[in-house]
Amino acid sequence: MRSVYNFVVKPKGERYNNTKKLEGGELILNTDIYQHKYVNREAIVISTPIIGDTDIKPGDTVVVHHNVFRRWNDVKGIERNSKAYFNEDTYIVNHDQIFLYKRDNKWITPKGYCFVIPLKATDKFNTESEKPLQGIVKYSDGTVKVNELVGFRPSSEYEFIIDGERLFRVLSNFITIKYEYKGNEEAYNPSWAQSSWRTY
Repeated sequence: MRSVYNFVVKPKGERYNNTKKLEGGELILNTDIYQHKYVNREAIVISTPIIGDTDIKPGDTVVVHHNVFRRWNDVKGIERNSKAYFNEDTYIVNHDQIFLYKRDNKWITPKGYCFVIPLKATDKFNTESEKPLQGIVKYSDGTVKVNELVGFRPSSEYEFIIDGERLFRVLSNFITIKYEYKGNEEAYNPSWAQSSWRTY
């Protein structure tokens, strides 16, 4: 099965990551279909679009928008699937809903996206744990270099946990400035992210 303009994918695992396996049982973490943080973000590519160029190949693991697998309730309270739904193991996904893909155990960003590492706040008078609107580039589409210290527009960060690391997906054209390192930059990766068993 191939789509003319879209990717065909299937969830890597379940649609939701609502449980965590423990010794001798399972811990239920979420029962709410609206909680996007528990929606699975990883998918396997079944096929690529017939029209259009892409470096993504069938079999690649991709990170997708949280709405791809998320269910919702209509005004009558009936549970519905997303627009991407074709059947339980098949989803039709636009190119702008894919933010990372993995090949040979390496994450790669499609054109238009970068992922940055949030920074710990260093100002002792700042009550926030995180330095706003700054980060270190982790994955890049080539617009900026990996490991560069950058600034980005307000409200442009979209949080993901990738391999136990908290990252922000930022549109490449929303990165507005490159900073010089001061030497006190430290990643802000809280313990709950480091111990996460899921990608979101």
